[in-house]
Amino acid sequence: MNNFDWTQLLNPEFYITLNIGGIQIGLYIVIFIVFAETGLFAGFFLPGDSLLFLAGIYSRDLVQNLIVIESDFINVVLLAVLIALSGVAGNMVGYWFGAKSGYYLFKKEDTFWFKKKYLLQSKDFFEKYGGKAIIFARFLPIFRTFAPIVAGIVSMDKKKFMFFNILSSFLWSFILIFSGHYLYGFFLEYGIDLKEHIEYIVIIIVLISTIPVLFKLLKKNVHLK
Repeated sequence: MNNFDWTQLLNPEFYITLNIGGIQIGLYIVIFIVFAETGLFAGFFLPGDSLLFLAGIYSRDLVQNLIVIESDFINVVLLAVLIALSGVAGNMVGYWFGAKSGYYLFKKEDTFWFKKKYLLQSKDFFEKYGGKAIIFARFLPIFRTFAPIVAGIVSMDKKKFMFFNILSSFLWSFILIFSGHYLYGFFLEYGIDLKEHIEYIVIIIVLISTIPVLFKLLKKNVHLK
C-alpha cells in the first residue's frame, strides 16, 4: 500500500492480493465486491467477471487466509461457494430494494453510483427473457446490477426469483472460478504463467463480457432510427 496508484482500483489483481498490515484480506474484498455489484448497485464499474476468473487463479492463496486445506479441489469449491453465496445475498438485497422503492428509481436523477438508462435497459432485458433474465444478467456487466432490482419492482414471485438467483449465482461463480483455476494449471504445464499476463486476461474478459451488452445497445439504437 506504500506506492498506491488510483489506477490500481481498475485492476482486479489489486483487490485479490491486497495486504494491510501484513494481513491478506483479498478473500474478504472479493466477497464484498461480488455482493456490492448487486446489493449496492455498483456493478457498472466493478471488475466482476475478471475478478472471479483471477480469484480462480489465486484460489489457494485466497482460501489459505481463511483455512488451511490440502486438497486443491476443495480449495476451489470452497472459494466458489463463498462467492456464490455472496452473489445470492447481493441479489436478495437488490430485489428487496426494488420491491420497496418501486418506481421511485425511474424518477431518480443520475449520480455516479446510479444511471437510470441502465435501469431502463435492464427492465427491457427482463421483460424480454422473464425469469431467465436473472441467469443471463449474471454474466453481463451492468445488467447483473439492475436485474434483481427490476425483479423486485415488477413483483416477481419470490420463490421463482430465489430459484433463478441461487442457480445463476452458483453457475457464474463456479464457471469463472474453475475456469481461472484449471486454465492456469493447464498453461503452467506449457511454461506459461498466467499471473505474468494478468493485464491481457483482464482485457480479454472485459471484451468478452461487454460485447453482448454493446451489441444489444447498438441494435436498439438502429431500431430507434
